[in-house]
Parts: sequence; C-alpha cells; structure tokens
Amino acid sequence: MKTIAIIPARGGSKRLPHKNVKILDGIPLLAHSIIYAQANSKIIDEVYVSTDDYAIKKVAISFGAKIIDRPKSLSGDLQPTVSALKHVIEELGETVENVILLQPTNPLRPENLLKDAFEIYEKEDYDSLFTVTRNHQKFGKMEHKKFIPFNYKIGQRSQDLEPLFYENGLLYITKAALILENIIISEVALPFEIDHIFAKIDIDTQEDFDYAEWIITKNKK
Repeated sequence: MKTIAIIPARGGSKRLPHKNVKILDGIPLLAHSIIYAQANSKIIDEVYVSTDDYAIKKVAISFGAKIIDRPKSLSGDLQPTVSALKHVIEELGETVENVILLQPTNPLRPENLLKDAFEIYEKEDYDSLFTVTRNHQKFGKMEHKKFIPFNYKIGQRSQDLEPLFYENGLLYITKAALILENIIISEVALPFEIDHIFAKIDIDTQEDFDYAEWIITKNKK
C-alpha cells in the first residue's frame, strides 16, 4: 500500500502569471514542494505533479517528480483541488493508501512537519489530517455600513480573544479512498496545529511572493 505526494500545479494563474515556475530563492516555486517531498522519502513512496502546463511539466521532471497530465476539463479556475487528486489516483490504477497534498503556493514548511503529523495520523488511525494555525486578530463583518464584531467585544484585549484557527494550507494527509469520494478533509479529520511563520505564506499575488522572499532572507540571517 503506497503513500504518495501529489502537487497540483496548473498553468494559467491570473493574479501572478506563471507563478508555479517563478524563481524563489534560486529555484522555481514548484520545486520547493518537490524537494520537501523527496526529503521525506521514508514516508512518501512517489512524488507526482498534476499539471496541464508544459513549462511546469519541464520543471517537475527536471527536479525528479513524476507527471500526471491533467486534462483541460479539470484545469479551470472553478475546479476544486480534489478533482486533480482524484484524477491522479484513477490514472495510476494501482493501490494507493495515503495521499499527501503539497500545494506549491505554500513553498516553505518546517523540516519535521510531515514526520510529526504523519506519525500521529498513523498512530491514532485518522482518515485525514490538515494543518491549522491560531489567529490573533479581531474579526467582524460589515452590515449596512456598520462594523459588527465577530470574535470579540469592542474594547476587549487581543490576548483575551476566544481562540480561532485558520486552515493554513501547509499540509494535508488523506486516505485515497476518501479522495475517490471527492473528500480531502473528512468530518473527523485531525486539525494539526502549527505555530510557525511559514504558515503565513500562501502565494497568490506579487505581494505574497515578495513576502516569501523576505521571510527566506530573514531566516537565512
């Protein structure tokens, strides 16, 4: 029974054109996730990149990943990520037990994140796991030009806020059988908490990319 990593990387990004092959710290953005997967070869048996783009395919192959050609019908802006994962499993036509989803737009991950998360995932026999980070901001919504606090009362100290968490996108682990049912995060999935600066990096714009470069420079120092 295999554990595979899937990196979905379609072309056609609108807000940051060609972002998956854009150079970050000397290598293409996509390559960071490939290298991370390869560094965890004790867990991951094979690394696949699902793409519809020739330039992305060339980068993936040059860094040692295997390619699954994603059809155009599964490459549109409105297609959910699970459709690409499901396509990979169906194309392989072999027994896959676990799928590790690594999004190329989250290129930086703590070194031991996958090792620690996978250990709990297996030991506690979860069917899925995803990483979350605690938020410390004061949220509210706008109604009729009025701000309505959501997670606090006006004047309340930030340190007294009720804990809220966000899905940071760094790591997902899921049973392949779930993905074949179009599910990545099940109702009983384990939210694996991580408090790390990398959790704040999710590249979708040039500003996000610049921030990632700054974080990399800062960490090297």
